Amino acid sequence: MFEAHFQTFEEPEGGVALTARLSALREELARRKLTGFVVPRADEQQNEYVAASEERLAWLTGFTGSAGLAIVLSKEAALFVDGRYTLQAGKQVDRKAWQVEPLVDPPPEHWLTRHLAAGDRLGFDPWLHTSAAAERLAAACTKAGAELVAVDSNPVDAIWHERPAPPLGPVSIHGAQFSGEIEAEKLKRIRLEINKLGVDALVLSDSHAVAWTFNIRGADVSHTPLPLSYALVPKEGRPLVFIDQRKLSNSTRDHLEQSANVEQPAALAAKLTELARRGASIALDSATAADALSRLIAGAGGKPVRGSDPVSLLKAVKNITEIEGTRTAHQRDAVALVRFLAWIDREAPSGGLTEIDTVEALETFRRQTGALKDVSFPTIAGTGPNGAIVHYRVTRKSNRRIEPGDLLLIDSGAQYEDGTTDVTRTIAIGKPTDEMRDRFTRVLRGHIAIARAIFPDGTTGAQLDTLARQYLWQAGIDFEHGTGHGVGSYLSVHEGPARISKLGTTPLKRGMILSNEPGYYKTDAYGIRIENLELVVGTDIAGAEKPINAFETLTLAPIDRRLIEVGMLSPDELAWLNDYHARVAHVVRPHLDDSATKLWLDEATAALK
Repeated sequence: MFEAHFQTFEEPEGGVALTARLSALREELARRKLTGFVVPRADEQQNEYVAASEERLAWLTGFTGSAGLAIVLSKEAALFVDGRYTLQAGKQVDRKAWQVEPLVDPPPEHWLTRHLAAGDRLGFDPWLHTSAAAERLAAACTKAGAELVAVDSNPVDAIWHERPAPPLGPVSIHGAQFSGEIEAEKLKRIRLEINKLGVDALVLSDSHAVAWTFNIRGADVSHTPLPLSYALVPKEGRPLVFIDQRKLSNSTRDHLEQSANVEQPAALAAKLTELARRGASIALDSATAADALSRLIAGAGGKPVRGSDPVSLLKAVKNITEIEGTRTAHQRDAVALVRFLAWIDREAPSGGLTEIDTVEALETFRRQTGALKDVSFPTIAGTGPNGAIVHYRVTRKSNRRIEPGDLLLIDSGAQYEDGTTDVTRTIAIGKPTDEMRDRFTRVLRGHIAIARAIFPDGTTGAQLDTLARQYLWQAGIDFEHGTGHGVGSYLSVHEGPARISKLGTTPLKRGMILSNEPGYYKTDAYGIRIENLELVVGTDIAGAEKPINAFETLTLAPIDRRLIEVGMLSPDELAWLNDYHARVAHVVRPHLDDSATKLWLDEATAALK
């Protein structure tokens, strides 16, 4: 069969080990005279994917999702997760030991105010929370008459005796043929932003910002080519990059030293203290900078200035080289996807395939491009009821056989040096029900509405989000996740600051790449999602009184025609779908060497009447 190299399918630990860990943590808290402790799913930089040494939440609770937070008190414990992970959390944690609560509405602070008592001391690690998060915790403690205590060392680490060592992934240079802009030009633009902020220096606490600024990539976390690092960019003078120098070859060190001084990570505190003692105002990214950095600067007499990291917006707007690279990456990815989809249609109806088989097969087809560096996130392959778990991750225990009558939802992506991909397709195995076709067509209409959107410059993702939901709302249904997220250029597949969601307040700019992924999930039955990546481009409209934007669809893969209720589509929607499929066939067919796959593609992209 196929062999996957980037993913494992092991079940997270459970049972006795987790019960013992919770007891051990309570003993450690009692020893430190703490009533409770907050355990976020976070590292020092709030990364989505964290090193094994930072997986405290999973180690303690058994919950393996990418977002969550636990609060352990002497008698009670709660795990807080968002709507994507409600079903998953319920299956992974011991419900006798843990309450599963919402992460957003209401937030964990509401739970705290009900469960803390006057005089309680709640501990938190200031390196793992932003200042805003720490302030919310402090307000909840004050309301309950309790005290929030910043700990010097993390009590989870004190009981985690087999904690893995921090990662030492080698750093590589991301050449100008991929980045399209040299470091000196990027630093010039960053300094203009520093001047606008009126500060003396900017801390880059987000490793993605460091990687983009200095044109480096790394291998410290799964699925994102991230070199864990910090940088300090002063208003004048040479920047400093703080990175474990065991990760640097002579050539990468030489590359970095052309534009910055290179220091060990431990030197960051000393350099910030030195600046702060001179009364400097230092800008910090409110989304990724640890509360410990603000405390350090303020404690030394400086002024921490919290706000949006200006690099995140610069990075989100791709240049011409990055745009051409991502188009090429998507065309390469399309060939692998078509070969995979043809294979599924041949093999799945017999009932011989499992979810793990599909994950391994898709990775193998991508490897055969010769350009795959990693998958951009763990592939979501859910059939039947598993498809209803939004961020389902198959394990050997949950692995389900794909049966006729199922819907198979497969959400996957690839990291290529020239671009990052992310695509979801929902596939009918055998004959779908009328309800499945209705729901799928409503999701498709919302997807097409986003793809065809035309909007003035300055429009935000929140203003577009309704377009994706309108046809689901008409049937009294919805989906509990955003419609789209930003995507990096051989960096994070989930990149800020722009997104298409109810919370998307950043204006969409030309050159941004976002996902378009409405869905529908029927608990214990099936899941539907259709996802393409979209590039924001300018468009000409006769008589337009302001600049107008639109989307160019980058992803090229057939959408399952068997699931479409054609009578529900408007003529314009049908024209979009047929044009899209004609484009897929035109781009992919010349790269297929297998006549059976060519015939499959011809049928999968044939025009619907």
